[in-house]
Amino acid sequence: MSAVLGLLLAGTADAGNSDGFDPMNATIRDIHDVISRGAMSCEDIVGIYLARIERLDKSSGLNAIIFTNPAALERARAIDAALASGEALGSLYCVPVLLKDNMDTADMATSGGSIALIDSVPPDDAFVVQRLRAADAIIIAKTNMAEWAFSPRQTLSSSYGATANAYDLERVPAGSSGGTASGIAAGFGVIGMGSDTGNSIRGPASHLSLFGIRSSMGLVSRDGVIPLAFDRDVVGPMTRTVEDSARVLNVIAGEDPADPYTALIPEGGVPDYLRGLDPNALKGRRIGVLRALVDTGDAAPEVIALFEQALMDLEEAGAIIVDDFEIEGLDAHMNANNFCVRFRYDMREYLKSLGNRAPLEDVMQVLETGQYSPYIEDRLAFFGANPPDVPPADLEPPCPDYPEHQGRQQFLQDVIESMDQAGVDAIAYPTWTNPPAHMNKASEEYRGDNSQLIAPASGLPAVSVPMGYSHGNLPAGLQLLGRPFSEALLISLSYAYEQHTQHRRPPEGFQ
Repeated sequence: MSAVLGLLLAGTADAGNSDGFDPMNATIRDIHDVISRGAMSCEDIVGIYLARIERLDKSSGLNAIIFTNPAALERARAIDAALASGEALGSLYCVPVLLKDNMDTADMATSGGSIALIDSVPPDDAFVVQRLRAADAIIIAKTNMAEWAFSPRQTLSSSYGATANAYDLERVPAGSSGGTASGIAAGFGVIGMGSDTGNSIRGPASHLSLFGIRSSMGLVSRDGVIPLAFDRDVVGPMTRTVEDSARVLNVIAGEDPADPYTALIPEGGVPDYLRGLDPNALKGRRIGVLRALVDTGDAAPEVIALFEQALMDLEEAGAIIVDDFEIEGLDAHMNANNFCVRFRYDMREYLKSLGNRAPLEDVMQVLETGQYSPYIEDRLAFFGANPPDVPPADLEPPCPDYPEHQGRQQFLQDVIESMDQAGVDAIAYPTWTNPPAHMNKASEEYRGDNSQLIAPASGLPAVSVPMGYSHGNLPAGLQLLGRPFSEALLISLSYAYEQHTQHRRPPEGFQ
């Protein structure tokens, strides 16, 4: 055991001041720098984050972390030994990861926010977990999530309770990846992994002043991730900087035979997302302002003021603002009945993947056992309405998969054609037009969630990048949406905006 780690575990050292290392703001590059200088070991770094979780998560009332990985320090020591012997390591070596509790880990339980699966240990890792571990990242903890990922409003599970917003403990972190977002904001890890069916990466990222990316359908495998709707689910990072998300996407993106959607990746494969990190990337780029998602009847004036300032900042950084941009047939597309109720079927497929370890055969058995939170009963009835053993395409009426779904493909084409006609590179609007709701009014104050409206149905990529704070200290996000598989461009534009504005600041109370 290192001297630094011994002091941390004994509670006699400040977990944030070893060699000037700042865990609340540290990036992947910072971690590699402090290790390469010999100032700290991997064991020291992992120990700092574990000590912060132990000291701050429950005592503060944040409740972002459901449990830590008992093998994390052992893995850190193995990385230190590999470094000492001169072994080549992966691009994310020793980087602490917070993993949403719907991603399979063969060495830890994966509950999906449900007490029915609280002791369910999958037979193998999810694809993205395999990729992260192959890159020598360290899963140090799993994070709380909304039960079955049902709620964009709040992060409340029957297995581990409610997570608060690190910037205001009386506010929600949105759902369902709020545990990951609040944990990264509070400095409990460096890489946060979430999933997004409608909102659940971009919403929590907006509420916690993080960068989050919902990639194009098919860019990242969902194999081994507890589903909500397989034809909409996306897995991706939430990080304190754009660069860190680019580094993670470089590792997790790519084809996987276990996820047929990854066959949608264009010929030529996945680019290097780091190559576009240029602070001048906004120069000459045309940004379309989607006023339909800005000038709404219930938008909070303070959030809209931040968005208008964001447009001025984009222009100051060299962008050309196209402020009369419209999407052909947007209202009709947003109101179309193109959501496939397939949760029960997708869960049956997931439960089969657990083999004889599966605690259930049919997710609707939780209604009989009472193993669910009362707030999701109506959602269970809705999402579990169809038979468990009928593929969605065989339902009556049928619900085709995304590539064959006429309504969704028409939405996709209308967005692309509208962008082409206006000559815009990306579309801008607020991620949420309202501040985070109060914890005790999560449903009553739920309004302004723009993330649900375009990207999930169309399959297009979208990111949320911090655009400042309203109502004092409540974060807000700028959303940028692009053409299929334009993640490299969206990352590039976001990086330039981030470097120009430097909005993010860490939450108080977690030093």
